Amino acid sequence: MAAFRYSAVDPEGREQSGVLEADSARAARQLLRTQGLVALNVQVVLSAGARAGAGAAFGRRLSSTELSVVTRQLSSLLNAALPVADALTVLVEQSERQWMRELMAAIRTDVLAGSSLSAALARHPRQFPDLYRALIAAGEESGQLGSVLSSLADFIEERARLQQKISLAFAYPAIVTAVALLVVTGLLTYVIPQVVKVFTQTRQSLPLLTRAMIALSEFVRSDGWIVLLLLAAAAAAAWWALQTPALRLRWHRTILRLPVIGVLSRSLNTARFAGTLSILVGSGVPILRSLQAAGETLGNEALRGRVAEASVRVREGFSLASALRRDERGPARSRLFPPVLIHLIASGEATGQLPQMLARAADMHAREAERRTLFFTSLLEPALILLMGGVVTMIVLAVLLPIIEINQMVH
Repeated sequence: MAAFRYSAVDPEGREQSGVLEADSARAARQLLRTQGLVALNVQVVLSAGARAGAGAAFGRRLSSTELSVVTRQLSSLLNAALPVADALTVLVEQSERQWMRELMAAIRTDVLAGSSLSAALARHPRQFPDLYRALIAAGEESGQLGSVLSSLADFIEERARLQQKISLAFAYPAIVTAVALLVVTGLLTYVIPQVVKVFTQTRQSLPLLTRAMIALSEFVRSDGWIVLLLLAAAAAAAWWALQTPALRLRWHRTILRLPVIGVLSRSLNTARFAGTLSILVGSGVPILRSLQAAGETLGNEALRGRVAEASVRVREGFSLASALRRDERGPARSRLFPPVLIHLIASGEATGQLPQMLARAADMHAREAERRTLFFTSLLEPALILLMGGVVTMIVLAVLLPIIEINQMVH
């Protein structure tokens, strides 16, 4: 069977559209006729195995929320003892967006043709990443697909929640900074020039602060675009430089050594790595494959390199804790990953509870990242307000000082 996208007209002349499954386009038209519809257009969405990489037909990516909802619904349906094909049929019927219905129908078509769910998802790599498909495959092999999907949905929701909290925490400082720049730019480009016209008529000697502010105002008005151009060029040059693996690795190592940002980056990456590894190991994925997939979720090249080195040592017979702790280029106990993670992994390996210890480490570092973010932004917000107030005060003083001197001369 194949999935077909159709548009048809009912007996009252109203146009309808949707997705249905049939053996052929002719059978799809016949099915529409039995429903009292006149087919206007019937187009195949995906034939089972008809073309490799058919996921390219669905250009947009699933957001974290959409992927979490789909995963949670599929988990609930499979835990209710529904076959995979029937569960996908329910998802097709429940999907509100046309492209989502087509995506679910395409996956169901491949499953009905004999493909496993992980193989059907592999045709849509933009919507379902490698880690997601690896967990689905592990769930199918272990016969625990429903529970694996439930754990995966929890992981996606928790990661999205943490990212949302951090984004919202930095949203207010970003807004304050943008408003401050707009206010200062407006004062320098409009208010200061108007005041200069008044002072030039008095022919008095202006205070140093006022003269400096006038010079800055003239520079912003005449050559401000040069500054913007230089900033854009510097950003482009930095981006180009970071495309070089050696420079990117050096920069990421430098980030980890910074006082506040380094600790926050390490906590976020550690939480992502430990949470991913916990689900993979708990789902029965081999440790080497789990390390490879979990390492790909890291956004820091230094940490990713450490995981790659640990994979080699685990293959040679080292325990995971000792493999992550050692660094051939540095001291035996270098601190790329936090010591707490290493100790929890060692405890999990010793007690046979590695997934549970990894999950505990992920939760601990996620909370630590959230706490540090809130603490940092709570200090950043008043600092930005004070800085904005100080700049505005300097501009106001530059305007008021000549006026005060005129009043003193009059008296």
